[in-house]
Amino acid sequence: MLDVILKRGLIVDGTGGTPLRADIAFAGDRIVRIGDCEDAEGVLHLDVDGSVVAPGFIDMHGHSDEVLLVGPEAASKLYQGITTEVGGNCGASPAPLANTSLHEKQMEMQRHYDAEPQWADFDGFFRTLEATHPAINFCCLAGLGTIRSALDCIGNEPLRDDELRRAERLVREACEQGAIGVSSGLIYPPGNAADTAELIALARAAADAGSGLYASHIRSEGDELVEAVDEALEIGWRSGCAVQLSHHKASRRRNWGKVHDTLARIDRARDRGLDVVADQYPYKASSTGLDVILPKDVNVGTRESVAARLSDRRYAALAAARVELEYGGRWHEVLVASVSSERNRHLEGQTIDDIAAATGRTPVDAALRLLVDEQLDVGAIFFTMCEDDVRTVLSYRQTCIGTDAVAQATSGITARGKPHPRTFGTFPRVFKRYVRDGHLLSLEEAVRRASLLPANRLGLRERGLLATGYLADVVVFDPQRIADTATYERPQCYAHGIRHVFVNGVPAIRDGDMTGARPGRVLRRGRDL
Repeated sequence: MLDVILKRGLIVDGTGGTPLRADIAFAGDRIVRIGDCEDAEGVLHLDVDGSVVAPGFIDMHGHSDEVLLVGPEAASKLYQGITTEVGGNCGASPAPLANTSLHEKQMEMQRHYDAEPQWADFDGFFRTLEATHPAINFCCLAGLGTIRSALDCIGNEPLRDDELRRAERLVREACEQGAIGVSSGLIYPPGNAADTAELIALARAAADAGSGLYASHIRSEGDELVEAVDEALEIGWRSGCAVQLSHHKASRRRNWGKVHDTLARIDRARDRGLDVVADQYPYKASSTGLDVILPKDVNVGTRESVAARLSDRRYAALAAARVELEYGGRWHEVLVASVSSERNRHLEGQTIDDIAAATGRTPVDAALRLLVDEQLDVGAIFFTMCEDDVRTVLSYRQTCIGTDAVAQATSGITARGKPHPRTFGTFPRVFKRYVRDGHLLSLEEAVRRASLLPANRLGLRERGLLATGYLADVVVFDPQRIADTATYERPQCYAHGIRHVFVNGVPAIRDGDMTGARPGRVLRRGRDL
């Protein structure tokens, strides 16, 4: 007796090879047959004629982390066909928590979810998440910015020798407890204070602990993009880590086209033997905290201390002059996505220019005032990329897909603000805009980018491929209907065309609706991968 039989689907197995029209069957959490199942009995029979049956999509770059504790249903992920997420990106992870990292996590969770962290290390976080039973699988990197904060090293200087030894110890502990590698966020404090030597040492500590992946939000995605890619490659070479270039892009018009150079550099490094891959979300706008507009020496310390300094009129005027040099004339490109207080909720979805006009302030003063009001906790969307670059990076054979987003729902505690539409639409957008409509990728190649390519990068055992004996993470979608519906104006809209999603053999979406099942697993390095 089989648990699930999917009849007459188009099997796109994740390898990029020719599809096969066949049945596929699960028993428990495993795929047990691909082929004719006419003679088999099953508990659940689903006719999927006209649909693609593919490995569950792997979100190579997510930020759900502790959000899965308050929203374990992970609706925005499931409705994209995502069955596994990689968290802990951009130098920020749910652990280790001590000193500044504990304080910041307490404040963040209290503001957003009226909750408190109940763990200190990765083992504690993983056990807490396992008890919550998330709907999707989850694995996690150790954020080097979080590690710095846990050591109270939040200044603008590289780590001293004694601090570096303590940081290496925390990296090893995180990897021994199941982290799959380390990540850096080199535009965010305090991680942006790290020099190349520090990053090499910490990546090497991860490699020595058996978690040899270094994922980086590199030091520049604009004027110094090429140099920043070179730094990431150097860290890979000298640490022994594989390299993941996060959400690869070129920001601002004067830098458009540089991705041709950076992708060529990746190819040369790969030809010489370095394991390096990129990930991407297929949009022309990025999204991060509004505080990235602040100069590095201004945005140093805790959120409260930065906001307090900016509350001083004279200090704020000096900071504003420097910010205006960089962003002047571009405030119409900066959209407020989320705030933490009710008093400023009406500003979500407005540009900084809009807010300035409504308040009678200059745009830079409006931006800084909002940062002070919200203790720097402001999400923003920046319209800085071009479509040619998006297509160039997506067409590169070693580019995975990542949402760069947290799991959200359209209502309830996780339905915050007006997020970037990538939160709800990334993977279906690839299949609609760049497969069906744009013919940039074949169906088979797009599935490979979303499944086997990231699975191989992560070392996921028996996932990312439709094959007998593999775990039954499976998505069934209509290739003619799959589409993103989220827009910048109305971002909280689920995608269309996803018919069924199975996570570890259990239907999490059936006939287009969530079942309420939460069959996801925490995937720890050394135990589950």
